[in-house]
Amino acid sequence: MQADTDNLDFARVDLARMRRQGVPEVVYGAGKTAEQIVAILGSLRKHGQLPALATRVDEEKAKAVAAVLGDDFTYFPVPRLGRLGAARAPDGLGPIAVAAAGTSDLPVAEEAAVTAETLGNEVTRLYDVGVAGLHRLLACTDELKSARVVVAVAGMEGALASVVGGLVSCPVIAVPTSVGYGASFGGISALLSMLNSCAAGVSVVNIDNGFGAGFLAHRINHMGLDR
Repeated sequence: MQADTDNLDFARVDLARMRRQGVPEVVYGAGKTAEQIVAILGSLRKHGQLPALATRVDEEKAKAVAAVLGDDFTYFPVPRLGRLGAARAPDGLGPIAVAAAGTSDLPVAEEAAVTAETLGNEVTRLYDVGVAGLHRLLACTDELKSARVVVAVAGMEGALASVVGGLVSCPVIAVPTSVGYGASFGGISALLSMLNSCAAGVSVVNIDNGFGAGFLAHRINHMGLDR
């Protein structure tokens, strides 16, 4: 029987997470050295737990990781996300739509999108559809209504999630971003707006947490499937 952990001294790699959740442990790259990221991802590869993700990895650190892990490691510069191994083939119950209010929200939106794709989901990207030009969002109504889950990413006042929640029948995962001027308080204004949404079926993750939204969308999109 495979051990539940691989003790690397500086990290105990959770090898049981694949059994519990169906996906490997995800590496939070901020604050870790390239050598530590390599060791953790290497442990996951050694135990057959791929694809494995490393989030919040800057470009310089990613180059150092790629130099050791080789072509199996892919770096996505916009969301600052690294992946070891190929994405799973889509096998969810439907597409996941990732809607971003503005271009400045793309790092967080892409973190959600690439996470969901890596775990085996078809992703529809709907970018620059914020409420300041509502016609842009309404032009995407068909894509929104055909989605199994919608991830709504917005900074400023965070209104996108409520509008999307009023248009669709599926779950909406709201992601506040730290985009905005002074009174946005680094995303707190968007967070509070989303938490106070009057649209039913809207849940909220933390500020800039695209990974958490993409992961949750994946779990919802695979509920009820035999594994």
